[in-house]
Amino acid sequence: MGGAKIIIFSIALMQEVQAETFSGSSGILALFPRTPAALSMFVLLILFSLLSWTIIVRKWLTFKKIERQSRDFLGNFRNSARLSEVSATCEHFHDTPLSGLFGAAYQELNLQLQAAQAKSSTGNHPQNDQPVLSERNLVAIQRSLQRASVAELSILEKNMSWLATTGSVTPFIGLLGTVVGIIKAFEGLGLEKTASIQAVAPGIAEALVATAAGLFAAIPAVIAYNQFINSIKNIAAEMDDFSAELLNLFERSFG
Repeated sequence: MGGAKIIIFSIALMQEVQAETFSGSSGILALFPRTPAALSMFVLLILFSLLSWTIIVRKWLTFKKIERQSRDFLGNFRNSARLSEVSATCEHFHDTPLSGLFGAAYQELNLQLQAAQAKSSTGNHPQNDQPVLSERNLVAIQRSLQRASVAELSILEKNMSWLATTGSVTPFIGLLGTVVGIIKAFEGLGLEKTASIQAVAPGIAEALVATAAGLFAAIPAVIAYNQFINSIKNIAAEMDDFSAELLNLFERSFG
């Protein structure tokens, strides 16, 4: 009998809340938190959501621009006859990490060529028109590419921790708001001489709104985080392929 009473009470409560929700704009506004504790948590969740959506939109635009510029830069790189021509056009592709990789590798290449030329001119061997890179020189260029890759990935991963924090923390903030709403509901029930839906409906409404706000902030953040992490992994793989292609080109041209 006790379980049946709880089910009947829950159904009546849901009907009351639904009636309040669809009765008009005033009914919808009545569902929002009114106590200072619940309202502060609701505002905190809104701030989390706004910041997350700002990061999501900016990251999405950034990755779309990187995808377009990487495709154009690779086409320009493979169609150019000289490395100096590619270096001159890098400023037009500053959004793609491949441009930063090429700039770091090209700068290190020039330094290694100058060092190899100076070594050949001071040695017993006659100076050649084009210095030859040794295995040690290529390793130095490879280290330069690795440093540039780490720097570019650090830029891509900026603000990703905020999305991860939002996805993991906001559901618990919403849960805390739910607990506060339930406490208020029982307080209202305790002040009434007879148990009624009107005594507990405001607290339950606050609890539901806090839960919904927490999920509203967390779900997009988690989806965006997973999507962006996958995009960063694809870009990192593309950077590794480009680094290998550059090293092969340097070895064929100056090896």
